[in-house]
Amino acid sequence: MTQLIALDWGTSSLRAYRLGAYGATLELRALPCGVMQLPATDGDDKTGFESAFEQACGDWLRAAPDTPVIAAGMVGSRQGWHEVPYLEVPIAVDRIGASLSTLRSRNGQLIHIVPGLIQHSMLPNVMRGEETQAIGVLNTLDAASDAPGQDVLIGLPGTHSKWVQIHRSKTQNQVAHFDTFMTGEVYAALCGHTILGRSMQASDGRGESENDADAAQRAFERGALVAQTAAGQAGVLSTIFSARTLGLTGVLDGTGQREYLSGLLIGHEIAALQSMLRAQGWQPSQVMLVGEAGLCERYAQVLRAYDFGKVEVLAQATQRGLWQLALTAGLLKQAC
Repeated sequence: MTQLIALDWGTSSLRAYRLGAYGATLELRALPCGVMQLPATDGDDKTGFESAFEQACGDWLRAAPDTPVIAAGMVGSRQGWHEVPYLEVPIAVDRIGASLSTLRSRNGQLIHIVPGLIQHSMLPNVMRGEETQAIGVLNTLDAASDAPGQDVLIGLPGTHSKWVQIHRSKTQNQVAHFDTFMTGEVYAALCGHTILGRSMQASDGRGESENDADAAQRAFERGALVAQTAAGQAGVLSTIFSARTLGLTGVLDGTGQREYLSGLLIGHEIAALQSMLRAQGWQPSQVMLVGEAGLCERYAQVLRAYDFGKVEVLAQATQRGLWQLALTAGLLKQAC
């Protein structure tokens, strides 16, 4: 039986989960209907949300009309279906689930929307959607009774990578701090819109020999360690030019240059993160990564090279997080 309909509604895509007992995924739908890519409407932008919502889960709700619905991500942003105010960090994790906002669709369906988080400082920081993934990670750790009281660093690599510091105690989990790195977007922009990309070549993996794969891996590793060198102290704006010069001097081929740049940017991200954590005197007991598997493996490799210790990659964090938030909000019975 359907227990919960959970929506991960981002900028470019919408994922709908039909969840059963104990949060088991019964069905998943992925639609290209993010908040910036809604179906065509007659001029009312809210109609696009209604149409996407119907496509994602209309039949599920007709089959089980009393099923609660929860949504996270950009759906709650200023450009979303219904703007939900940010909650301030630091914050106890349970407060997030207790602070859901609601809206009703044109068919009367009540939809519970997860608030994002904001960190006020000289350089403010925000997230929408990643907090739900972080809660999914914590749900997994707590279910495994994994060392309550030990702090955890949750990494969410992607277009805008997030690093979330979680303080865990025997009584509660707290989002203590988070940082954002635009590594993925900068990488795409450099490869696609600067002179660095002119001599690069993307590998599709087809027909690639073992030697080619090894060379690409070595190029990635070479880039990842630049931030640890004396030359790396000049910073990323200086060192990225080496992606071109190593090609001009014949050290790297087109594929190697692309892999090298990927490693270089991730390496600078991890080096900066490490420096900030040391300045704060904060040492996590472990690092948990959530995201696309291949990208997470790249990050795990660099984290280990920078002596971050125990690093794990976790799948299905979003649906776990949405399920836990629904439980905290009282939308579900604990036993189901």
